[in-house]
Amino acid sequence: MTAFSATTTAEAVVPVERARVWDVLVDPDLVARFTPFVSSISAEDEHWIWTLSGLKVLGKGFSATFTERMTLEEGKRIEFTHDPPPGAKERAGVHGWYALSDHDGPEGGVLLETSLEICVDLPLPKLSGGAVRSTMKGVMTQMGDRFSKNLLDHLGVG
Repeated sequence: MTAFSATTTAEAVVPVERARVWDVLVDPDLVARFTPFVSSISAEDEHWIWTLSGLKVLGKGFSATFTERMTLEEGKRIEFTHDPPPGAKERAGVHGWYALSDHDGPEGGVLLETSLEICVDLPLPKLSGGAVRSTMKGVMTQMGDRFSKNLLDHLGVG
């Protein structure tokens, strides 16, 4: 197994009240429904357990379940850190955050910012790193684009 990682950042102004965006981001069922390749997210106290499926990396199918500790600053910030149960060997994990702030522009709304680093262990040689990271970035872009579209549609502004 070889560890690979990729990062992404994004920001957008969403023309609704901050509370409406927050309510979606803290609802594991909605986040799972809006995000491609995420088959489910279950919440257990401050942890969310994510299940991914249907991913292909260099022609190999990939699925994973991983545990994230969610730290919430009500209405403002969500931080997530890979935090598997003791003794568990999870092949994937994410570190990152969402930040929400009121937007000062003429349209108002909320500025939604995010930063993510995804790490995966794959049965591929280290030499394939460039191709794997490129594939990961493409998948992350697709996931982000579809999540954004689904979020805006759900909020009635898509």
